[in-house]
Amino acid sequence: MTKKTRKKSSKKTKKNSSISKVKLINIFLLVFLFAFIASALSYFIMKNEKENTNKTIIEKKEVKKFQEKKLDEFFKLEEDPKDAFEEYTQEFNKDHIDKPFEEIKQEIQKKKEELEKKKIEKTPLEKKEAPSKTTNDISLFLKKSLYKYDGKSKPKIVIMIDDVSSSRQKKAILDIGYKVNMAFLPPTKGHPNSAKIAQDLPFHMIHFPMQASSKFKGPEKNTLKITHTYEQIEQRVKDLRKWYPNAVFTNNHTGSVFTQNEEAMDKLFRALKKYNFIFVDSRTTAKSVAKKMAEKYNMPYIVRNTFMDNKKEYAYIQNQLKKAIKIAKKRGYAIAIGHPHSMTIKVLKESKHLLKGIEPIFVNELPYL
Repeated sequence: MTKKTRKKSSKKTKKNSSISKVKLINIFLLVFLFAFIASALSYFIMKNEKENTNKTIIEKKEVKKFQEKKLDEFFKLEEDPKDAFEEYTQEFNKDHIDKPFEEIKQEIQKKKEELEKKKIEKTPLEKKEAPSKTTNDISLFLKKSLYKYDGKSKPKIVIMIDDVSSSRQKKAILDIGYKVNMAFLPPTKGHPNSAKIAQDLPFHMIHFPMQASSKFKGPEKNTLKITHTYEQIEQRVKDLRKWYPNAVFTNNHTGSVFTQNEEAMDKLFRALKKYNFIFVDSRTTAKSVAKKMAEKYNMPYIVRNTFMDNKKEYAYIQNQLKKAIKIAKKRGYAIAIGHPHSMTIKVLKESKHLLKGIEPIFVNELPYL
């Protein structure tokens, strides 16, 4: 091989070597570029997934929060009872227990003597035109007053849930697993089916809206007012009879103003008697004249003993239920009122063991009726 040929071969080798290095660099750069792109894509994908995951978590939390809020709204779970759907008065915090038996007996005896005196004072003509009924004038009222628990039969407890207006509430109450009295609000645009869903129940009541104090800002439509005429009140009672043909018992929704007004309550009891209704006093005011009207119209006097859920706390509600049970064991029966709050329903469902030896009943099964 000549010197010239060797020189050419050396240049060719160097050239090939240079090309190989360029190729390697290009390949390396290409690999690096792919790696960089892959890393960048991976980063953005992971970031996007993380963001989506976080977004999903936030959305789930928001959905849950929304659902809980809606559920709370559905069950009327306001934190402040003063803003609650039901009127809140100081009387809600008080347990109502009738006077001692001996004191009631003295009142009854006095009433009998008054009636006898009126009978004697009447002329023969007056007696012929309007014969005195004496004791029968207050017979149903007397039944409650004279009832004395024998201590042998099972004590009875009437648990009422007011403000019922939907199928969902009805189902939740039925799932409690024992007799609970449902008091349904009359139909309005807000709850148009409240009367329909009550009809297939073995027993139901009407939760009758009546005038509350001016502090209460959420009155139901067609709430009875003390300014209403007898004709207006009678028409409202007539409507209730049409909507709830099988109901007999009605209790007041709110009504701290209405139930202490003698003239208004007289009109109401007159209409209730005409359409075969019996009034249960929710006793939202200590000044309620329901007892007086029950006596006047020869109707049974029924009044609640405790409100269970002034506070929507498990321990509080259960303690109020225990109070009602204690009253029932002492005098043979008790009436406790609550509302369709999820917490109230939960407590009632989980408190069956407290009712051992106690019989939950509908209000028409009270022992003195």
